[in-house]
Amino acid sequence: MSVSVGKKYVILRWFAAALLFVAVMLTALTWYLGAKLKPIITFELKELVLKTTDNLYRIEFSSVSTNVLTGVSSLTDVKITPDTNVYQKLILSKQAPNNLYHIRLKKLAIRNFHPIRLWRKKKLNIDQLLFDNPSIEMTNRQFDFNDENRPNSNRSPYDYISKYLKELRVKTIDFKNASFKYINNNNPGKPEIDAIANLNITLKDWLIDAHSSADKSRLYLLKDVIINLSDYSYATPDSLYFAKFDHLNFAASSGKLNVNNFNLEPRYSELKFGSTFGYAKDRYSIQMADIDFSGIDLRLYILKQELFAKEMNIANGTLAVVNNNTLPRKVENKIGQYPHQQLQSADHKLTVAKLNVNNLDISYAEFDKDGKYKGVITFDQTWGVISNVTNVEKAKAKNPFMVAALTSYVMGSGKLDVNFKFNLTAKDGAFSYSGALGNMEGRALNRITKPLGLVKVNSGHINKLAFNIEANDHLAKGTVSFAYNDLSVALMKKVKGEDRLVKQGLISFLANALIINSDNPDADGVFVTAPINNKRVETASFFNFIWKTLFQGVKYSVGLTPQKEQEVKDQIAKFERMKADRKERVKRRQARKRR
Repeated sequence: MSVSVGKKYVILRWFAAALLFVAVMLTALTWYLGAKLKPIITFELKELVLKTTDNLYRIEFSSVSTNVLTGVSSLTDVKITPDTNVYQKLILSKQAPNNLYHIRLKKLAIRNFHPIRLWRKKKLNIDQLLFDNPSIEMTNRQFDFNDENRPNSNRSPYDYISKYLKELRVKTIDFKNASFKYINNNNPGKPEIDAIANLNITLKDWLIDAHSSADKSRLYLLKDVIINLSDYSYATPDSLYFAKFDHLNFAASSGKLNVNNFNLEPRYSELKFGSTFGYAKDRYSIQMADIDFSGIDLRLYILKQELFAKEMNIANGTLAVVNNNTLPRKVENKIGQYPHQQLQSADHKLTVAKLNVNNLDISYAEFDKDGKYKGVITFDQTWGVISNVTNVEKAKAKNPFMVAALTSYVMGSGKLDVNFKFNLTAKDGAFSYSGALGNMEGRALNRITKPLGLVKVNSGHINKLAFNIEANDHLAKGTVSFAYNDLSVALMKKVKGEDRLVKQGLISFLANALIINSDNPDADGVFVTAPINNKRVETASFFNFIWKTLFQGVKYSVGLTPQKEQEVKDQIAKFERMKADRKERVKRRQARKRR
């Protein structure tokens, strides 16, 4: 038994020795081949980069590590830089690209490059190309000769490698923890710079062969581009907001981009916001659970920095706007600053064929001049579609109108349907809006009318408020039809030194008795339709102009016409004279008694 065990031990020992010998020989062979191949790889790689880029770019690195048997190699301290002299020559010959790159990275790893296949078939197939902590700087300069109709070069990428390879294919190219810097150099002397970090990019199936350049399913020889970005935070240049989101995911093959939990967070409280500027300024707070794009044209964006998307979806969010009237208002001419006009003057070209809004809560609030009262109006569960959002000339030539059809619940109660039609080519900012608000209790409006307008709605039911308005930079014309029942209001005033409002009995009585029509139509069936002819104050914003125009129609519908207002003023003046006369008579009687 001991002899048998001893024989087995000897066999095992010889087997282990043989295995060790083979390992040593393989290691030595790998080292030898690697050492022999290093200068060849270095030379060929540098030559390949030069030839495939028409001598525009060169590659430098500090060291090469290669293992022929396992097919794993790496470069360290890599730099890919453009030759500025070559670039200037390309500009003169009208062959320069719109984008110029500077790339640095700690390590470039090549995994599984299948050396046997390379040797036998002259096909370089790489499973993974890994860029570790790359820093990429892209400078964009638009050249007129690089339009979308520019004919392709007579030489394909395959022509540059055909002497060396029949095929160059990389299954996956990974950029891990990348930082990206974009320089817009299209405004002479005023470059615009954007930067982003912690970015992960995966490029799928990069192929150069005799047919890949003609494959329309590929984007720059790639089957797909996947971008992931997590926990992003950005401080806006005006130091007023933080823009944040949890995740961003993009796939070029589908053209889909998704942003989860986007937030635009103000840095200051509602009352302190705007104090750094010294005047009242709208404070925005935005929270969106889901923002999705589909049909994004990545090729167009890379070439011209023009964003095109077939569809955009915004869902499950809030948009809150607050203005602090304790600060002075900035006197500013706002002619030419309607939303569709600002879109046309934007720095970058944009087209969203269809924008869908779903379950969005919108609110607008103001503080009074003392900062004690806050009025708010809400548009809850807003949904609808905005089509042809664009500032691109070709798109506007096909369709010059941006149209919005939206539905919401005012104060969570009355259903509001509104349609906007914006003329994107009109020099005077022409647009129109029409819609209807129906079936709502008037008292729901007290949240805004009482603190800001000092008007309390005691009773009243809104049956329907319909409007149809044509407007431009200077004037709004149209009609407002306001059908309601049992309207009664109380006019309020502030109590000096106290944080409360009290009813003005006499003026409220006069308003209800002499001005306000309690019903429309009235008891005789007469319905009052208010014609609109409202001249815009040049400092009024877009939403202010819309609100003032509708409010003019509401006032006229309830009977608050200029003539009625004058009657009330005359009546109040008459009461004041009677009150003064009464005081004077009392004073004279008291004087007679003392004598």
